[in-house]
Amino acid sequence: MDDRFPAYRGKMEYVCLNCGERYPIDRLLYACPACRGVFLLEDAGFDRLKERDGASWRKLFDARAMTRRRALRGIFRFYELMAPVLEEEDILFLGEGGTPVVEGAPALRKALNARFSFKYDGQNPSASFKDRGMACAYSYLRALVRMHGWDEVLTICASTGDTSAAAALYGAYVGDPIRTVVLLPQGRVTPQQLSQPLGSGAAVLEIPGVFDDCMKVVEHLAEHYRVALLNSKNSWRILGQESYAYEAAQWYGWDLGDKTFFVPVGNAGNITAVMSGLLKLRQLDIIPALPRLFGVQSEHADPVWRYYSRPASERRYEPVTVRPSVAQAAMIGNPVSFPRVRALVERYEAAGGSFGVVQVSEQAIMDATITANRHGHIICTQGGECLAGLLQARADGLVRADEEALLDSTAHILKFADFQNHYLTQTFPSEYGVTPNPDLANAPRLVMDAAEKERIMARAKMAGANNDAPRAFAEAAAAAVAKRLGLSPLSA
Repeated sequence: MDDRFPAYRGKMEYVCLNCGERYPIDRLLYACPACRGVFLLEDAGFDRLKERDGASWRKLFDARAMTRRRALRGIFRFYELMAPVLEEEDILFLGEGGTPVVEGAPALRKALNARFSFKYDGQNPSASFKDRGMACAYSYLRALVRMHGWDEVLTICASTGDTSAAAALYGAYVGDPIRTVVLLPQGRVTPQQLSQPLGSGAAVLEIPGVFDDCMKVVEHLAEHYRVALLNSKNSWRILGQESYAYEAAQWYGWDLGDKTFFVPVGNAGNITAVMSGLLKLRQLDIIPALPRLFGVQSEHADPVWRYYSRPASERRYEPVTVRPSVAQAAMIGNPVSFPRVRALVERYEAAGGSFGVVQVSEQAIMDATITANRHGHIICTQGGECLAGLLQARADGLVRADEEALLDSTAHILKFADFQNHYLTQTFPSEYGVTPNPDLANAPRLVMDAAEKERIMARAKMAGANNDAPRAFAEAAAAAVAKRLGLSPLSA
């Protein structure tokens, strides 16, 4: 076990992907002041990390997996690869990271003739992968507060649910001088997701429209007011989300050459982070080869698929108008991180990796979600989107039956219980274009109504068995259940 806090400190810089300008990290920046391009954060001292060989890095990270040191328990187990400028006192840990990789149920793998596992990122504290990014972003904010002596910081984000829940949770934990505001599209967030920022005490504001409308508002606020933007335009969030790639590599013994990753594409922050993390692992020879990587998009919100579905010489990026999607976190028609994706795909392929995007239908997403959960999984609709993506890639001849796939389930199914209930009870709103499979329907069935219970109890009392009335009801109800289930009584 290595309980020491790392001695290494890097030199992090904002790097514009459009014009190449570099800026120091002593202030919050979201877009390049020179050209408005988006940033990635880079460690100008990264080459120093190459002085340690891949085997030594693997040994170090494996040893840290057993540490009790709080700052290294979560995503910062991989400190040198993420934000190696933070001091131990600034690092937050609320239990994020270390989410399990769960192999697809045997019957499901057999039925689908596919080898796959889910990484359950819904087991993060606020029940989504966004906690990875928030742990890093808020740790950086704490460092800035300490550095500048700020007495008030207002954090703000646009969200379809998961980002707001994570931002509110971490903001509430940090407390003064941080206050949290979240901006949601009115009527586009599930009740379960809405309850999370409200429960954490954040100021929740709604506007008519979709996520893209909310994003434009918070971008304007971040440019004209002193607020800390917490969407994936914030490149510190991308750093935190890289931990998904590191954990996946560690789970598979640092050998990903025969693996295929499927990641849902919403605002494109997660697939950016996964690519960036995998590239760092490869640069340091921690992994011998890159896995194949697929982004997945619903046909109701598919600008990245449209871009990569064209021949390279004909590609032109165009935002799309979204339609309602059960994969709500992916219902984004103009992903902020698309320029990052485009830049990193070039690097990924140059390093020997393979990248593609798969488009799936809303029907396929819900069918996959319900089918997986009927086999003992707890995947969200984004996880269902990834399973649908794997099946589509198989149908398109892009993935072989013997390839092992890792599917990103970004949140917990309980956040999307309404969609599941719509499917199971065959009450899906028409705008989603989903027709529930009746074979998967599952609704509660009443054993007996309240009036029948009262009749049974009354008969027992009339027979002079007041004390036995509850037992009479229990016996009658048990008999009704046994009949419904086709049970035979035990032999005497």
